[in-house]
This record gives sequence, C-alpha cells and structure tokens, in this order.
Amino acid sequence: MATSLRSRALARVRAVIGADAASIRQGLAALLVSSGGDLLAGLTLGAITHTLETLPGLLVLVPAAIGMRGNIFGALGSRLGTMIHTGTFQVSRRSDTEVGQNILASLALTLSISLALAVLAKAVAVGFGLGHTITVTDFVVISVVGGAVSSIFVLGLTLAVASGAVRFGWDMDNVAAPLVTAAGDIVTLPSLFLATYLVGIHVVSAVLALATSALCIAVLVAALRAGYATLNRILRESLPVLLVAGLIDVVAGLTIEKRLESFVAFPGLLVLIPPFLEDTGALGGILSSRLASKLHLGTLEPLAVPGPAALGDFVLTFLYAVPVFVLVAVSSDIAATVAGLATPGVGRMIAVSLIGGFAATAIAVVIAYYGAIATFRLGLDPDNHGIPLITSSMDLVGAFALILAIVLVGLT
Repeated sequence: MATSLRSRALARVRAVIGADAASIRQGLAALLVSSGGDLLAGLTLGAITHTLETLPGLLVLVPAAIGMRGNIFGALGSRLGTMIHTGTFQVSRRSDTEVGQNILASLALTLSISLALAVLAKAVAVGFGLGHTITVTDFVVISVVGGAVSSIFVLGLTLAVASGAVRFGWDMDNVAAPLVTAAGDIVTLPSLFLATYLVGIHVVSAVLALATSALCIAVLVAALRAGYATLNRILRESLPVLLVAGLIDVVAGLTIEKRLESFVAFPGLLVLIPPFLEDTGALGGILSSRLASKLHLGTLEPLAVPGPAALGDFVLTFLYAVPVFVLVAVSSDIAATVAGLATPGVGRMIAVSLIGGFAATAIAVVIAYYGAIATFRLGLDPDNHGIPLITSSMDLVGAFALILAIVLVGLT
C-alpha cells in the first residue's frame, strides 16, 4: 500500500513537471529572485532593532504595511495577468481605460488602507494590552507617508512586469506575486524607517497627520465618485477584504512584537522574517493567481473537492517550497553573519524555515483554493480577493508557524 501511494505521488510529480516545465522555471526563478531581494528587507529589520525598541508598537504595523503593498499590487498584477490571458491588456495613459482604472484604484486603495492600518495598529495594540505605544498620530504619519513613497516604486514595477510578460511570453500568474510582494517588502521597510524621522515633532507630526488623513479620505471619495465602472467595482470589492487583511496583518505583527525579546537575542531571526513571510505569501499568491485564471478561462470547475487541475497546482506549490525555504534559511544566516548579527546557526535556521514553511504552505493551499472558488461562486472576481486573502492570511499563519518552529527547535 505504501509503495503504491508513493508510486502514484511520484507519477503525479513527474506529470506536473513534464506538463508545465516552463511555468515551473519561471515561477521558481521569480521566487528565488524575490527571496534574495527580501534579504535586504530582513537586514533592514535586523538593523533597526533599536528603533523598534524606542518606538514601541511599531513592529505591530510592519507586517501590515509591507503586506498591504503586496495585497494591493499583487491583486493588480493578478488582474493584469487575467487581461493578458484574455487578450485585453493594453498600456495607455488614459485614465478611463481598463489599465488606467486599475492604476487609479491601486493608488486610492494605497492611501485609504494606509490610514486604516494606522488606526487598526493602535487599536489592536491597546486592545491586546501591549502597554505603552507610540501615538495614533505617529502611526498615521509613518503608515501613510511610508506607504505612499513605497507604493510609487511598487506600482512602476508591477506595470513593468506586466509589459515584460507580454513582450517575453512570461506567465504573469507565475512571476507577478513573488516579484511584486518582494518589491513591497524591500522598499516599504526603508520607507517606514525614514518616515519615523517625522514623528516626535509635536506640532509638525500633528499637522502632517491631519493633512495626510484628509488627503486619504478625499482621494477615496473622488475615486468612488469618478463614474468609472471598473474603478468603482475594484474599490467596492477590494476595500472590505483589504480591511480584513489589514486586521489580520496587524495581529500577525502583534504576535511578533510580543516575542521581540527572542528576536533581539538572535537578530538573525529578524532577518529571516521578511523573506519567510513573503515566500509563504508568494507561494499562495502563485497558486491563487493560477486558480483565478483557470476559473476565468473555464478550465477549472469550482468544486468542493479539488479536481485534477487543482491538484496539479497544489503539487507545484509544494515543489516550489522545498528549495525556497532552504535558500531563505541559508541566505538569511549568511547575510546576518556578514552584517554582524547573531544567529542560532545555519542548521537550526534551516530547521525553523522548513518546519514553519511547510506548515504554512499546507494551510496556504487550503485557503487559496477555497477562497478562489468561494468568491467565484458568489459572482465576485477572484483576482480582487485571492491575493489579499492569501497574503494577509499567510502573514498571520506564517508568523504563528515561524514562532511555533522557533519553539520546536528550542530557540526560546
């Protein structure tokens, strides 16, 4: 029986690799590039432990802020991928085009959700008894300013990747999620850190918080009243799921904040956090994008029990996970050592990454599949909901899985 099951499993793996070799190479390359890029975010996080200690509560905001870039622009990439598959993608400067309305929606969501995250971070920190934290004014300045600056870069990258996909024949579903979410991680952390220099200046911070809050609300209202059908649909469908995603990310940040002492003892583990969380989200994002495209194209039935088309994508996701989480651990250990940050050793870093990574990936598969078919059955666009749902869920699940792996490996 065991031999038969093993034979069937190996046969399915060979079938997936043989049928989709090009997609596997593209997706794995994107994941490896994004993991390497996320080391910069990890090193930034490991290097600002003093800032995290002097601005209590800031770490609650960090996963939500970096995750929201991936949620918003990962969803944008997923929608652009569907346009490419259906032959409707065309870059234009006109705001009334499909691409133009998608860009406007992403910018409006960036500002409004950044404001909401600031309020959520303060409320959750106080509600869960975190103790003394920075003020809501400080949260607003850091979140909105840092988020707006980073979003400019991530938007440009998303459009560049879509154009590259059309020109070079890449599958947008395989490359967008890891590259866009990695870019969000890389640029958001430095942007947030730079924004911290604007807080603590009483009058300036208060005026800046009021001005940015008014701007965020005004932009959202203007976008909703613009009269563009696609823009309006994206905003109305995305706002609720992004708010829920933001709340989940804030709780993920709270989970890590409460274990700050463990990470301060081994700053190398802080280096691991961004690439680890990004890769759990990127793996789920690739799966979610592939499922969404297949649902739109009619090649995947929204069944309660996954069929062969979905099972092949599940196998592909786990095939990606093995090299990705090993590389994340090894590269984080090397980068931390070079930067002079203490680590628990490469062996235990690999153990933490693999244990936590496989646990998170298993849950990602379930969330991505049932999230996609649920939204599709409800008549909603899975491209709008899949990426935010999976990446925010993976931030929380990934944070818990990472903490659990650290405990199991004996690092607390």
